[in-house]
Amino acid sequence: MGDDEALEFADEWVFAAIGEHFDDLTRDIFKGVWNGQTYEQIAQALCYDESYMRYLGSCLFRQLSKALGENVSKSNFKAALIRRHRANQAPASEPLTIAVNANFVGRERAIADLNQFVSQGAKIIVIQGEGGLGKTTLARKYLDTQGFDLQLELWMPTEQESITPAENMVEEWLRKNFNEETERDFGINLERLRRKLREPDRRIGVLIDNLEPALNGEGRFIDTRRPYVDLLRVLADSSVRSVTLITSRERLYEPSVSVQPYRPDSLSEEDWKQFFSSRQIRTESGALSEMWRSYGGNAKAMKILSGAILTDSDGDIETYWQENKDDLLIEQELNHLVASQFTRLQTVDLDAYQLLCRLGCYRYQDISYISTEGVLCLLWDVPLERRRRVIKSLQERSLLEGRREQKYWLHPVIRAMAIARLKASDEWTTTHQNAAEFWMQSVQIVNTVEDALRALEAYHHYLEISNFELACNVIVEFRNSQWGEEIPLGWLFYRLGLMEQMVSAINRIIDNVTSDHRSGMLYNLLGYIYRLAGNFQQAIECHQKAGDIAEAFNQDQFKVSTLLNLGLCKKDLWEVESAIGYFNQVYSLSQQDTVHSGYLVYSQCCLAYLYSSTGFEQPALEFANQVNSETLLSQLSTWGAGYSLLYLAATYRNVGETARSLALYQKTMLYSEENHFTQIKANALHGIAQLYRDQQAFEPAISHHQQAIKLLGKIGAKCDLAEAYLQLGITYQTMSQAEESRIHFYRAMRLFTEMEAPKRVERVRGYM
Repeated sequence: MGDDEALEFADEWVFAAIGEHFDDLTRDIFKGVWNGQTYEQIAQALCYDESYMRYLGSCLFRQLSKALGENVSKSNFKAALIRRHRANQAPASEPLTIAVNANFVGRERAIADLNQFVSQGAKIIVIQGEGGLGKTTLARKYLDTQGFDLQLELWMPTEQESITPAENMVEEWLRKNFNEETERDFGINLERLRRKLREPDRRIGVLIDNLEPALNGEGRFIDTRRPYVDLLRVLADSSVRSVTLITSRERLYEPSVSVQPYRPDSLSEEDWKQFFSSRQIRTESGALSEMWRSYGGNAKAMKILSGAILTDSDGDIETYWQENKDDLLIEQELNHLVASQFTRLQTVDLDAYQLLCRLGCYRYQDISYISTEGVLCLLWDVPLERRRRVIKSLQERSLLEGRREQKYWLHPVIRAMAIARLKASDEWTTTHQNAAEFWMQSVQIVNTVEDALRALEAYHHYLEISNFELACNVIVEFRNSQWGEEIPLGWLFYRLGLMEQMVSAINRIIDNVTSDHRSGMLYNLLGYIYRLAGNFQQAIECHQKAGDIAEAFNQDQFKVSTLLNLGLCKKDLWEVESAIGYFNQVYSLSQQDTVHSGYLVYSQCCLAYLYSSTGFEQPALEFANQVNSETLLSQLSTWGAGYSLLYLAATYRNVGETARSLALYQKTMLYSEENHFTQIKANALHGIAQLYRDQQAFEPAISHHQQAIKLLGKIGAKCDLAEAYLQLGITYQTMSQAEESRIHFYRAMRLFTEMEAPKRVERVRGYM
């Protein structure tokens, strides 16, 4: 096999494996090595530095190793290629087929876009984007498929000192591709090149690959390579018949050169599926969707990951992803790809580099973007007039994603590298402190779930730097809300139905917070949420710890709050005597001047409800009649007022005062809707359902029961949900629908059993 045949065979296999053809210089090196030349001889023949030839040779053998599936070096590549060529010899009727199409997926639109630019007169198109986007593959595919008679190539090495001078490149093109003599004068050589590019009998495609090493931080050519501006002016001449594609991670800004910038889209999930399918990797797995999102559809990542899955996990994409999804840069080739962008940025624009690393501190999870102010707050050491330029510098390098609405975020892979570099710097703590302060100031009033989540972001930053005290302050600090009162952020999470998030947040810091009134507030809130979820033992333990803290700091109001919450736990467990004991203590203590009078009203309503539920109508009415329902709303917090109305309505229902009960339930409904109390509204609904049942109005009764169950299930109020199932079962029992009744009794019993509430289970059995 001769050198030409070997070269074409190797090029075909490399393109099939990685979607890239050899450039002109690599082809020359291949032939030289094939024919036994040393790198020194090749360098002399081609007028290049020997070390540069060695570098390109090592790149060549890495490509061949991938293509042939075995380790290939200068000493064995010839034998490996001959062996592979013989193994793939086939009869003429069965030509060797290499699936090259699978290496070029999802770029039909990009090809069309490039053609449109050319039809509009563009002579130079800069394909710009982050590393691994597939810029070079796209450029080569375009030049290979659009009928160009001749292709000229120029590859920029990563080291600036290794960049071939424009003068040498033009001489090389003239001698080798046009058989033209060259002069010492660069201007004369450029004019000869211009004439060749104007010739009508052939169309020429030019590829300048990896331009950014030749650019400074402002998108202009470095001082030692300014002659490239003159070359580009020739290539941009409207009279030439050539089309020049430039690939670069950075924008090109040369005022005297007219270029068409173009950023191709990342590959779609469907493109990834097509590519992975071509390699016999399962694509119906959810792992592929997660990988595609995590890597942003990056083409290079797609190829690297597919190879890793086949090599490391025998093609099992699920296994590979489960083992590696927490380290997006585990593949060294990907790590190097991203690291090279950071290193380049550090060299040309240190302010932008520092900002990029600092932006890694943001989580981009509950709140998936950062506002302009959130970016600017990390530029504390950059002059005000330059800060916007630093942001633009990152955007133009495709390192900071953003939209016109001034929403910014980092690609997950870029963020992984940013975090690693930020941790290695001395700015980890300062960056998180600045970010936390930004979030604290960014939410003036909590109206929505997103407002609450934005406010909690400060907590996550303090947690990252182990400042548990400030993290605690974020949760217990009072916030303005849509309900017209200041409420601690933690309780706003409860009100907005974000209870799981708050339980997780509190548990991550509570053992590290100083024991004071703030930790008491945390235990109090945690206990309340546990009770709502039916975790009564944990709820009681939390409230007891809150009581111990109140005792240690002699906080009378906090002591009463703890007794009230313990009474509510016992009420939900239907340990009535114990609950009444706690509420009586609250009733007694709340008559003192040092305790908020609201506890007095609330304890009266709770006692009235419990006495009425156990047949003691006289004490129930005595407590209920002490409460003025008209002034109740002004006496209590919104939370206390809502539940007091609810317990009063239930009390009057239990003692048979239907009209009074219905009026209070309706008032409770209206109040809970105004104040976003889903749990109170649901309990009012199934209270009204019981009133309808007592009047034999079963259709509206069933409707109200079902509405209550839906709401309680949505917020995870387990104990109230079980009670709602019980009441629906009683309604079906009253209607003589035994099967439906039994279904709901069992649902209630199962939930009460899970909650370890034996008195409640016994109560259900009594109805059954």
